[in-house]
Amino acid sequence: MVGPDRDAARRSISVFDRHFFDGTKKFTYIGHGSLGGKAQGLAYMKDVIESNLRPRFIPDIDISIPTLTVITTNYFDIFMRHNDLYEIAYSDARDDIIAHAFQRADLPVELLGDLWALINQVHTPLAIRSSSMLEDAMFEPFASVYTTKMIPNNQASVETRFKKLVEAIKFVYASAFFKDAKNYMKMTKYETEDEKMAVIIQEVVGKRYGDRFYPHISGVIRSYNFYPTGNAKPEEGVVDLALGLGKTVVDEGIAWSYSPAHPKSDPPYNSIQDLLKQTQTEFWAVNMGEPPAYDPIKETEYMMKCNLKEAEYDNTLRFIASTYLPQEDKIVIGVGEKGPRVINFAPILKVKQLPLNDLIIDLVDICEDVLGTRVEIEFAMTLDKQRCKPAYFGFLQVRPMVVSHEEVEVTPDDMKSEKVLLASDTVVGNGIIDHIADIVYVKPENFNTRYTVKMAEELEKINHKLVAEDRPYILIGFGRWGTSDPQAGIPVKFGQVSGARVMVEATLPELNYTLSQGSHFFHNVTSFKILYFSVYHYSEYRIKWEWLNSQRVVEETEFIRHIETEAPLTIKVDGRYGRGVILHE
Repeated sequence: MVGPDRDAARRSISVFDRHFFDGTKKFTYIGHGSLGGKAQGLAYMKDVIESNLRPRFIPDIDISIPTLTVITTNYFDIFMRHNDLYEIAYSDARDDIIAHAFQRADLPVELLGDLWALINQVHTPLAIRSSSMLEDAMFEPFASVYTTKMIPNNQASVETRFKKLVEAIKFVYASAFFKDAKNYMKMTKYETEDEKMAVIIQEVVGKRYGDRFYPHISGVIRSYNFYPTGNAKPEEGVVDLALGLGKTVVDEGIAWSYSPAHPKSDPPYNSIQDLLKQTQTEFWAVNMGEPPAYDPIKETEYMMKCNLKEAEYDNTLRFIASTYLPQEDKIVIGVGEKGPRVINFAPILKVKQLPLNDLIIDLVDICEDVLGTRVEIEFAMTLDKQRCKPAYFGFLQVRPMVVSHEEVEVTPDDMKSEKVLLASDTVVGNGIIDHIADIVYVKPENFNTRYTVKMAEELEKINHKLVAEDRPYILIGFGRWGTSDPQAGIPVKFGQVSGARVMVEATLPELNYTLSQGSHFFHNVTSFKILYFSVYHYSEYRIKWEWLNSQRVVEETEFIRHIETEAPLTIKVDGRYGRGVILHE
């Protein structure tokens, strides 16, 4: 990670003093190893936020890094060594087998006293987050490769709360060796053996509403916008906002997107009906009620999905929603009228009941200055239930972005040539690739959203072969790649398509989702400089399916076809204008 001296960042935080909320410091560490990439990034920003940014927005918005302590990597080494876990960890065993082996192991006895002291005093939800040595490196960001486990931590028994904390730490350790992490590692210059895991124990930003605990707002800020619309410019960035825990944005890709330079401009929906269909209708919360079925190796064990009626009951929509009036076919700001709610954050962005957008602009400038590059930031917020402010802004993560500025020209005439396999004026990336002869695509005649999970499994097997043979390929499919919603596209993990150097998403009339720039999948796409084409069914550009079907078939499954062309294809993307073309001989 570029930026300040690592040692200087380490000196700005303190050794854990066996107190969490009432200790002298809110950012501490346990152990003498590395903090890992994620925690190191937060350490860089800690003093800058507290001394520079926070005073500008108090009392309207209090901004800080939520209270945390980091278990450094030396305890990971001890845990692995003392429990003889390396053999199972490096094996090809299933994720659940590896996870259960880690659950049966014992954490270092030297660590247990600090964990007991922490959990003995804390009764609010905690997020147990990965902070590996390689996370958030400039070109291998490992976004979403490892797990985060949230625990309600509200049980009356200290022993129970301690047990759940220990289980969560072991689960995060195990995730360093899950299949997706190993597949992902193959794309980097590192080996699985190079990885070491630190663990962040952090308070969850939010408030409790009965059995639900969640923030009013979760968001992702990107200081470069790969899909500018209207008057927005790429360098003005983009923000994705959602109600509830950030899983909605970073995993599901569902959010309200806007440019900080134009906060009052709506995303380019074709109609109010499209807006109602594609904006948020559900949200994630920590389950504070009846314990779920015991499942320590499930990331969402203590998370629950809720609907907007529940948020309305909790009175958390007041400052983030608008209302659709069917009789007038219009949307009005706020929730004073009866009608379907639209999570568009208009009371804050358009009426400016809170200077959130001003904070975002200043925060981006500060983070770019500290890291020396374009950045992606994750945060969560709570609001005053009566007046919106004072609000709390929890700074959760900052990582570098990769933006290529190589000059490539793609003209409108280039996109209409007879040799065009496909073209798009909505493309992420920049550059020229002229050595790929393999194409893997979802067969359009067999595509059905009921079978997208099966498609992901078939793709993984083909990807594994191509990666082993060092054959990069073009990947073509329908809907949003990397979504966690099987109805919105193909729910592949990044490691399942790790050999693709070019990805194409095609929409259908019944499957017309926009790409989410805030998702972890999208972050990995841009960090590895993968060229990403969106081909809309209503645009003037079409995929030449007849040509694809006429090529030599290498392998075919129920839903996927792998072909090889006689001559390599040429892929050109002009990042200045978001235009791209794939040409065949």
